[in-house]
This record gives sequence, structure tokens and C-alpha cells, in this order.
Amino acid sequence: MAEIINMPRLSDTMEEGVVAKWLKQVGDSIEEGDILAEIETDKATMEFESFHEGTLLHIGVQEGETSPVDTLLAIIGEKGEDISGLLNGEAATKEVTTEATKEEPKKEETSNVSIPDGVEVISMPRLSDTMEEGTVASWLKKVGDAIEEGDILAEIETDKATMEFESFYEGTLLHIGVDEGGSAPVDSLLAIVGPKGTDVSGLVAAHENGTLSSESSSEAIVEETPKKEVTEAPAFESSSTSNGGRIFASPLAKKIAKDKGINLADLKGSGENGRIVKKDVESYTPTVIQPAQTASPTTASSPAPVATFAPAGEEGFEEVKNSQMRKVIAKRLGESKFTAPHYYLTIELDMSNAMASRKTINAIPDTKVSFNDMVVKACAMALKKHPQVNTTWNGDTTRYNQHIHVGVAVAVEDGLLVPVLKFTDQMSLTQIGSTVRDLAGKARNKKIAPNEMEGSTFTISNLGMFGIQEFTSIINQPNSAILSVGAIEEKPVVKDGQIVVGNTMKVTLACDHRTVDGATGAQFLQTLRTYLENPVTMLA
Repeated sequence: MAEIINMPRLSDTMEEGVVAKWLKQVGDSIEEGDILAEIETDKATMEFESFHEGTLLHIGVQEGETSPVDTLLAIIGEKGEDISGLLNGEAATKEVTTEATKEEPKKEETSNVSIPDGVEVISMPRLSDTMEEGTVASWLKKVGDAIEEGDILAEIETDKATMEFESFYEGTLLHIGVDEGGSAPVDSLLAIVGPKGTDVSGLVAAHENGTLSSESSSEAIVEETPKKEVTEAPAFESSSTSNGGRIFASPLAKKIAKDKGINLADLKGSGENGRIVKKDVESYTPTVIQPAQTASPTTASSPAPVATFAPAGEEGFEEVKNSQMRKVIAKRLGESKFTAPHYYLTIELDMSNAMASRKTINAIPDTKVSFNDMVVKACAMALKKHPQVNTTWNGDTTRYNQHIHVGVAVAVEDGLLVPVLKFTDQMSLTQIGSTVRDLAGKARNKKIAPNEMEGSTFTISNLGMFGIQEFTSIINQPNSAILSVGAIEEKPVVKDGQIVVGNTMKVTLACDHRTVDGATGAQFLQTLRTYLENPVTMLA
């Protein structure tokens, strides 16, 4: 009897899956435990094995396609078994589609194009758990190049970092679906690899649901001008100089030059074969020619007119394309600010004992602890005593996290990243210090892995090193709170009725009022005060 196999839920947050690759085809014999397909979830690409044996009778989701969890993925049964009853719904849909497209035979033919043998369609990968689209920062291969398994195809900019994307196939790069500087949603067509000389124009058109593809457009241009042979890769675009010479520039460089009103002929390219790239345009400074000054003759009998000062200048502006990271930061912070009811609690801490303790600890050879490390440790211990702050709002339920993962905000060139210290409450001060330095270095060098920025239950943002005395932060959802840490100030304070010199630091706790009430937030800060003003308590 035929068995229906639905799209599996391969992670706790998975809502839909992408079939990255089928390892079995219709008609193949299936044994229990055989790997049917590679399925891309919201977290990773995983092998999906069969729990049934028989013959693969039907594939419901083609390679590269996305399907919700629990929808028809495949059917396994006895060879030659009639499964029309199981496919009635699908057959009816196909019949309606056929009737609607009788007058458009070309479109129907395009939709039925099958993938030629040896050809692999490569989709825009999901390189982080929050990635929704990617930007191709640069192509390291061009159309016509030979590709080996493991070769780096491109550098792809996600919402968190710029990462190298390698090929899992070998062959020839036949088509590039996203030009340098271009953005595309996850799972859209990125490239096609296959045997040299394979015609993939129909495959590209089918993948784009019948719309004209960029490759088809290029072919149309070539047909109109057959005498002009195009040998450059699609990532190259050319212009002409006044003397007829050709200028090679990337599409992104051309766009920026056009927006800025810069003539590409005035630029010298630093790319391969003199190609003009983005940095050449951005670093170009036009030569300003000063107008010649003409003297006005005056006579002795008439005094020279008094010149009035009129400031002269040219209004202008520059539009810079937002990076994937910047766009995602804007989206997520906007969602947090306008969905979570924020409120803020500020206290001032006496840091005299903390400064003395840090000096003693750092006197130990090969030991380095910062004030931020002490704040991280104190927060982790306070979260254990106030689990209400270590929560997540889920609408109908509130999730109480039994683990403590503290995120530490790190400023990078393109925005802000939040590396996460897993099980922070179990780490010593020195372990926290070394881990924070390691993760922060990776973040600034764009070498941090996506899993090193996932799963925080509480976040700390510290601007004290910039001299900021006090500030508020937007909650890093799905956390319920974030702590803003200011600078340590030396100032007069009252102790035992006497005015003395003290060292104080202000911290502000931003809370989601849906999960953390004001009294709960205040009690958390009281516990935090106890730990930071008496660091020895953190060693107990």
C-alpha cells in the first residue's frame, strides 16, 4: 500500500522546508533508511531518510522549491501501483492549469522544462537564521569558468556578515542569476553549474516562472548586434571613452557613478584587467578648476567699489545603498520598539570595590578582566535569582528559559552584532573575558559564525568606553530585557555623612512590560547592585 511522505519538521522553529537536492528519482527502489533528499530548514541543510521501503512513485516538491511542513513531499509504494486516488487534488489543479494555458503553448512548454543531466541549480543560500535575502558582494568565478567541488563561487553579504559561499558541485558555471551588488531572496536562482556548452535558457525561464530572465535579455541584445562579440562575464559592463576605447566597470560601480554624476572615463580601475569597481568610484575626487579672476580697471578719480561677501557653493547629497546588515537591524529594532512596551529603570552603582577587585585580579600573571566582564557575570547570576527577566513573550504563552545565554553588543563597521556567551552563569570571570574578546574579534573581522550569534536570553550594551554616562537601548527580541552600561565617573559622593571622592557608574534596564513588571525589574537591579558593589559575592 502506498505511503504518503509529508514535508518533515526538522527543527523546533521550522515552518517550511526547501528541497536542496533529491538523491532518489521516481522509479528508484527505496530501502528503509535510504536518504531521500537534502532538505534546507531555517537552521541547516539536513539529510532526510525514508522510514518506508518500496518504489518512489511520486515527487511532490521539486529541487529548489519551498513547501510548508506537513504538505505532500513524496509517495512510496509498490512498483506500478495506482496512486491516482492520492493525487486527485493535484490532478484537478493540473487540469485547470492546462485549460487556462491552452492558448499559451509556449508558456506551458517552459513550465515543463526538466533539469538536464549533470546540471545543478544553485539557490541563494540561507547563511544565518534570520537571513531573508542576500547581496552578492563579489563573484570569484565568471560564466564559462570550470568549477571544482569546494571552490569558492562568491562572497555573499547577509544580515550579519559577509561570508564565502562554496560550490558543492563540479562542472562549468553556465549562468549567474544575481549580479555583483544585486540582492535576491533566499532560495531564488543564484547560479547554474553543469557540463560545458549546455543550453540552460529554458531552465532559467522555467525557474523564473515564465518571466524573461536576465540571460534571455542578454541573448536578445546579442542577436540585435551580431557583429559585436561579447566575451566578458555578465558581471562586467562596459562604456565607451570619447576616443572609442571600452571601459569595463561592475554594475554597482556604474550605478554609483551615475548617481554621483561621475564620468567613468575619468576613473582608473583597480580591478582585474583594469575593471572599475565600487571602491574606485567612492574614492574618486574630481579635479576642481578654479575660474580665472579678471581685474576691473579703476581710475584715480573714482574709488573702488566695496565688494560684498556672498557665500558660494553647490548643494549636494550622496545616497549609499544600505547593507543587508543595516536593513535587518532597522527592521528588527523597529519591530521591537513598536511591538514591545518598553520602560526603563536606572540606578547608580558605587564601583570603588569593583575597581579594587579588578586591580587585584589583573595583578595575577596572564589574567585580564574588564569591568564589562564583571557586569556580564553579575547579570548572569542575577538572572538565576530573577527568572522572570530571563523570559520570552510568545503571545499566548511566556517562555521561561532555564538556560542563561548572555548576548554582548559589539559595534562593527556596518552596524551592530550580538555574539552570545552560552551558559554564561557557569563561566568564571576569566572565561567570560577571553570568550568575549574572541567573539568580538571574530565579529569585527566578519569571521563570526551564525550559531555564535543565536539564542541569547538577555543582552548587555556598553558605551562606557566612549564616555557615555547614561543611555537607553532597544530590547533585542526575543529577549525581555537589555542592560545599558555607562562610564565610570570620578565625582563627589556622600558616604557616612561625609563628602568624599567616589567612582560611580549608571546602568539602565530596558524591560518588556508584557513579561517583566516594574517591581521585578527593580528587584533584578537591586541584586545586580549587590554583586557589582561587592564583587567577592560573585566568587561564592
